[in-house]
Amino acid sequence: FFIVLLNRGLGMAENAPTEVKLFGKWTYDDVEIADITLVDYIAVKQKAKYETFVPHSAARYNKQRFRKAQCPIVERLVNSLMKHGRNNGKKLMAINIVKHTLEIIHLLTDRNPIQVLVEAIANSGPREDSTRIGSAGTVRRQAVDVSPLRRVNYALFLLTTGAREASFRNIKTISECLADELINASRNLPTPT
Repeated sequence: FFIVLLNRGLGMAENAPTEVKLFGKWTYDDVEIADITLVDYIAVKQKAKYETFVPHSAARYNKQRFRKAQCPIVERLVNSLMKHGRNNGKKLMAINIVKHTLEIIHLLTDRNPIQVLVEAIANSGPREDSTRIGSAGTVRRQAVDVSPLRRVNYALFLLTTGAREASFRNIKTISECLADELINASRNLPTPT
């Protein structure tokens, strides 16, 4: 009897879907990263482990210094939504927000929302920053280039913070505000206030 169950289980595994789609809807195949400096830091489809059905891997990406660059980019968006005390640890709520956001992006643009997310991150990360150079009490600002990992981190921070502030005390939901932020950032347009 146990062998029969194993055989049936194996038969079911053969009929499993072969293509990984985010939330069972959006494929990773046609996603392109235009900025070659960000290819190693936006984890979309370079390896098979970056393609996930749900952006919840429960992996420990902070255990080593640069391992968070290997966290799937949609999961990093979900994690950056869980901020400001009252939202800490509510990952399922953040996943639902991102799911609704991707639906809205697909309805408004008729494009793959993962591609829109990748373009928004590439466009909204700063390329140049300033640092303080000081000696003996005199301080001046010096322009420096921004590393690709910091560009991705800061872009995610800016996108989620903008959506959070736009939806606060507003009729629009955070999903709608995040969709507006991502669409405008992917088109290199400022978000209207």
